[in-house]
Amino acid sequence: MNILIVKLSAIGDVVHTLPALNALRRYYPDAHITWLVEEAAAELVVGHSGVDRVLVSKRQAWLGRLLKGPDRLASLAEIWRFGRQLRDTRYDLIFDFQGLLKSGLLIFLAHGTRKIGFGPGMQHQEYSYLFLNQRVPAISMDVHALERGLRLVAAAGVPIDEVVYNLPVRQVDRQRVATLLAASGIHGAKPLVAINPITKWDTKNWDNGKFAALADRLLATYDVDLVFTGGLGDRPEVDMILAAMRGCGANLAGQTSLKELAALYEQCCFLVTTDTGPMHLAAAVGIPVVALFGPTAPGRTGPYGDRHQVVRLALPCSPCFKRQCERGECMAGLTVEQVMAAVIQVKACS
Repeated sequence: MNILIVKLSAIGDVVHTLPALNALRRYYPDAHITWLVEEAAAELVVGHSGVDRVLVSKRQAWLGRLLKGPDRLASLAEIWRFGRQLRDTRYDLIFDFQGLLKSGLLIFLAHGTRKIGFGPGMQHQEYSYLFLNQRVPAISMDVHALERGLRLVAAAGVPIDEVVYNLPVRQVDRQRVATLLAASGIHGAKPLVAINPITKWDTKNWDNGKFAALADRLLATYDVDLVFTGGLGDRPEVDMILAAMRGCGANLAGQTSLKELAALYEQCCFLVTTDTGPMHLAAAVGIPVVALFGPTAPGRTGPYGDRHQVVRLALPCSPCFKRQCERGECMAGLTVEQVMAAVIQVKACS
C-alpha cells in the first residue's frame, strides 16, 4: 500500500493534517506513506514517525529564480528532478488536503489509483476537484480545519477514533531550547509563559503597547518568566514591545526552528498569541492557548481542543478575512483586561 498526502502549506494547516496522517498510519501500519509539502512547513513532517518519505516542493524559490537571476537552468533541473520523484511511485491512495490549484496540478502529475479530495462547493478550491477521481461531498468551511481533514480520510474508510499529533520534536531540540533560555537568563526557577504577538496580516495584529501592558500584568500577577516568540522578521516588533515594558522578557523571535519552537512551548504554562502558525504548534504539544482573533474565524482555524480561550469582539463584520482594513476595530477594540480575563480562565482550568 502506497499512500501520498498532499498538504503543502502553511504551518497551521500542516499541523491540522497530522491527526489524519496518524489515523492513516494506525489503519495501514505497513503502508509506505509519502507527504508532499512546501519548504516553509517541511520541518514538521521530516522525521515524523508516521511518514516514510517527504517530497519537498520549493515552488516559491523556483519561481523566484526563474523570473530573475542567473540560476534559471539550475532551477529547471531541480524542477525536473522533483517531477521525476513525484512520478516514480504508483500510489494506491492520494489525498488532497490542500484543495487548491497548486495541489491539484501536482496530483494530476502523480500516478495514483484513487485520488481523493472534496468535491465542488468548498471555498477557495480553485477547481482543484477537477484532478480527482473520488470526490467527497463538500462540507461547511465552518467545520474546523482539523476535523475536515479527518472527515476526508474517514470517507476513504479509515476509522477516526482519536486526535494525535506526534510532533517530531527531538531531544536535541529540547537541549537547544535550554541553551537559548539560559543565555537569556531563564534557568527554570519560575514558571514559563510565552507570548507570540506578530502575524503576517496587519488586520490580525494587536497593538504593541497593549502587549507590553499585558506582559507587565502577567509578570506582576503570576511571578513568571516571559519569552516572546515569532519569526526573524518579528524581532524588531518584539524589541519595541520589550522597550515599552517595565519588566523584562526574552526575545527568541527568529532564534528557533519549528521543532525547537515546539520544544519551547512544551515547557510553557500557556501561550498568549495572535492568530498565526505557532498558535497551532502550542495546541499540538498540549499547552493551553489564549488566542486573540479579529478578522478570522476561530471555529474554522482556532486552537483545537477545549483547553483554550479565544478573545474576540464578534463584531457584525467579523470574520471578514481581509488582510487590509481601514477600520480595524475587531483587534483595536480588544482590551488588556479582556485578555487577562481569558488568562485567568486558562489558569483556573489547568
